[in-house]
Amino acid sequence: MTDFELSPHYRELQAEARAVAAQVEPFALEADAMSVVHEDVLRIMRDSKLFELLVPKQYGGRDEQLDPLAIALVREILMATSSHADSLFALQGIGSYSLTRGGKPEYQQEWLPKVATGEALAAIGLTEPIAGSDLKNITTEIVPDGDGFVLNGEKAFISNGGAAAFYNCLARDGDGHTMVFVRGDAEGLSFLPTPEIAAPHVLADLKFENVRISADDIVGVRGKGFDLALATLAIFRVSVAGASLGLAEAALREAARHAGTRIQFGKPLARQGAIAEMLADSWTELEAARLLTYAAASRARQDPAAALHHSSAAKLFASESAGKIVDRAVQIMGRWGLIKDSKIELLTRQARPMRIYEGGSQVLRLGISRELVADTLKTTEAK
Repeated sequence: MTDFELSPHYRELQAEARAVAAQVEPFALEADAMSVVHEDVLRIMRDSKLFELLVPKQYGGRDEQLDPLAIALVREILMATSSHADSLFALQGIGSYSLTRGGKPEYQQEWLPKVATGEALAAIGLTEPIAGSDLKNITTEIVPDGDGFVLNGEKAFISNGGAAAFYNCLARDGDGHTMVFVRGDAEGLSFLPTPEIAAPHVLADLKFENVRISADDIVGVRGKGFDLALATLAIFRVSVAGASLGLAEAALREAARHAGTRIQFGKPLARQGAIAEMLADSWTELEAARLLTYAAASRARQDPAAALHHSSAAKLFASESAGKIVDRAVQIMGRWGLIKDSKIELLTRQARPMRIYEGGSQVLRLGISRELVADTLKTTEAK
């Protein structure tokens, strides 16, 4: 597998993540079937100090600012072993980044060091029962009340819901939208179960009933909450591509192992032309996705917002490729790919949501195409 000319720093980080994944592996099957936090996996993640990659150095992190390439590399390795470990890692960053960018200094000092150690789990509340990709259609809102505000509404399918110490939630605020900080034990906040999904995940719906919000709980600038949501996507969308790489590689390894040892028609499956073709296509697509992901993450390291369409392209291609690679792996393994709770069956269920998380494929295509023709449209519409 290509290493994209990774520097010693990144190769050391990969080795560190592989060591953590090896510790998680004995618990992976059990953890990946759970809809609540697996305490052993959480303990391993806390002890590993990988969470420090998700917080700036001044708050107990490793680097001055978050590095999308480092995050993508870690997710690639964790996801190949356990989606539960990958989710715990990713959500610490996704859930806390609004606070990193726009939180009040005293909140940053109190909470971000706890994110870095894993003492506090983080979450972000964006989606609602009637608003998924169309976030401008959210109905959760804050309204002025005395010297503060009250928050009312509902968030749906929130990762780390019920387990997080705090939630950065997007709410309607007059004619704009504002990000607000809500503690996990806030009075008026309750948690509702979500329908069980194909790939188990720590999820819950959040219900806000007159939750008190102080002026200090406003994250960033009032009315500019979308800026923080987009900043989060700019940093973390490409990391979904990284996780997709890990999932696809795990599936390809299962298929290659089976094809190399399973004898049919007097020779290994890998010597059968149709099977060899599927293996070759899968490896080629995986390597292409890896190159695009690493390149996009490198761009995002320099200027996350400017590189967002590159991150979108990487996420689109890597997640779509993962789906195809996993499907081929099942085909190659035949009945062995259909055994419930086997590694490949689990990967099949985990692959499908990748094309929905952090921007569905169709939504990403729309944004990418809009960026491609942006200058042309400006010229055309100006005439």
